[in-house]
Amino acid sequence: MLDLSDIYLYLEEHLSHKRYTHSKNVADLAEALARHYGCDERKARLAGLIHDCSKEEKYDDLVYYARESGFPVDQESYKIPEVLHGPASVYVSKAVFGINDEEILSAVRYHVTGRESMTLMEKIIFIADYIEPSRKFEGIEEIRALAYNDLDSALLYALDLTILYVIEKKGLLHHDTVSARNFLIGNVTQI
Repeated sequence: MLDLSDIYLYLEEHLSHKRYTHSKNVADLAEALARHYGCDERKARLAGLIHDCSKEEKYDDLVYYARESGFPVDQESYKIPEVLHGPASVYVSKAVFGINDEEILSAVRYHVTGRESMTLMEKIIFIADYIEPSRKFEGIEEIRALAYNDLDSALLYALDLTILYVIEKKGLLHHDTVSARNFLIGNVTQI
């Protein structure tokens, strides 16, 4: 695996200043949430740092990287290109950074869509990305408060807001997002 300082350098060179700052914020928040929930802080920090490492790549590269990481780029994915940077970032994490830890890679893979039966690390990265300090939207303060009290309720609220946003934009919902929400509904008291 590349030294952490080399990963920071790569990200600084390959991401816009705004995206690089976002990635550092997510890493900080992921580490804090991991500490709070007794999860591996080092892994959470790294997953948070690299979660968007391919976000600003060209569309054709995202498709290639996602396929190379084993993600089935099907018709649904073509119609929802925003989901491609999760699995594409898995490819970059492996090929460029030399990261092979499945817990980290899975958190990177599902930070956009979520999925049914998410692991603690996946939940932490999803929420850290969703509520990092530069984000501002209606409902975020409630999710920030929930994040340190009931991670599953925070995740459910975030998924609900995401789904409502996509519906308002007349966009397509990814099946993993729907599965994540449906799974949580059966396991979390509604907010």
